[in-house]
Amino acid sequence: MKIKDIREFNEKELDSKLHDLQNELFGLRMKMKTTEITNNAQFKNIRKDISRILTIQNERIKKQEK
Repeated sequence: MKIKDIREFNEKELDSKLHDLQNELFGLRMKMKTTEITNNAQFKNIRKDISRILTIQNERIKKQEK
């Protein structure tokens, strides 16, 4: 997911997407324990998307405080 696309989301959509990604990451961790995962790059991509969303949320919070 590109940062440009994430910036277009409103707060509710960001929260929803963040929750979905966190659940997906949890599911991947569970699959990893049962050795069902073949593509470990999924972890990296999901973690990066989560951090991008959190960054945008923090930027918006700081912008509101000013």
